[in-house]
Amino acid sequence: MSEWVKVAVDAMGGDNAPAETVKGAVEAVNESNKVKVYLVGLEDVLKKELAGYTYKKEQIEVVHASEIIETAEPPVMAIRKKKDSSLVRALNLVKDGTCDAYVSAGSTGATLVGGQVIVGRIKGVERPPLAPLIPTATGCSLLIDCGANVDARPSHLVQFAKMGSVYMEHVMGIKNPKVGIVNIGAEEEKGNALVKETFPLLKNCPDINFIGSVEARDIPAGAADVVVCEAFVGNVILKTYEGVGLTLIKKVKEGMMTSFRSKMGALLVKPALKTTLKAFDLEQYGGAPMLGLKGLVVKTHGSSKANEIKNSILQCITFTEQKISDKIREKIATQEVVSEPKN
Repeated sequence: MSEWVKVAVDAMGGDNAPAETVKGAVEAVNESNKVKVYLVGLEDVLKKELAGYTYKKEQIEVVHASEIIETAEPPVMAIRKKKDSSLVRALNLVKDGTCDAYVSAGSTGATLVGGQVIVGRIKGVERPPLAPLIPTATGCSLLIDCGANVDARPSHLVQFAKMGSVYMEHVMGIKNPKVGIVNIGAEEEKGNALVKETFPLLKNCPDINFIGSVEARDIPAGAADVVVCEAFVGNVILKTYEGVGLTLIKKVKEGMMTSFRSKMGALLVKPALKTTLKAFDLEQYGGAPMLGLKGLVVKTHGSSKANEIKNSILQCITFTEQKISDKIREKIATQEVVSEPKN
């Protein structure tokens, strides 16, 4: 089937690889006939894992890679030395056009480095950001950047806003998505030097729907569709989201088990509560795409289970079908030169 979206999966990367990675790949192809998965890693190990599943054989192919990049390894050195690692081989499948996308729960650093030096940046993109979808009261928002560029400049954040707008409009179907910059107050004059310099640039950007500053407490309410920040702030927001979510779920479950009455009530509300909690489960949105590259690179949590791997693979379908990389290329190629305030 020539219409398949082809996804290279670093099957050896992550805390739960290869078992959960293989399971996620199987679930993805059993759910969609639009995707073909290339599982990259130790061939014997992967084939043994696959033997326990029923799946469409033509939609999964094993690609042998003899090495594994561990999370603790220095990213640049690992990419250079381990040419036959599952991570590097998978990225090269995207570079040479065999695959449309790459998914990994492995080393974030190696994926970020490999994405730029192997897959390559779109011409004009200064810094590719990691951009996960996060749940909100109104649906979801794109948090950009959450981990790739800790020391960003104003021009980088302007590009983040533009790339994020393209993603939310064409992947999530939100027309004219609202863009906000993370700040410590709503007033334009507030914020650190980076925010103060970036704010007027975003305000005067004609091709985005900039709504101004967004405080962290307003993000879960869905105040903005595209939440712009540099990676240090974005990563803190993401990890806080995850931590608060897990704590709330734990506390709700504990509260329901405190008495006979609460246990009876729990039985009544369980179906509705399960649906509500699922809406705030980060796993359902898949991984974080690294926007601004020539091909799609998706990074999932190191602790990803099969469900998140599956959703990360499936999100590659819409991204590829909507030609997001081409749309970002067009958006960046036609942008006006961003002039940053002088110190």
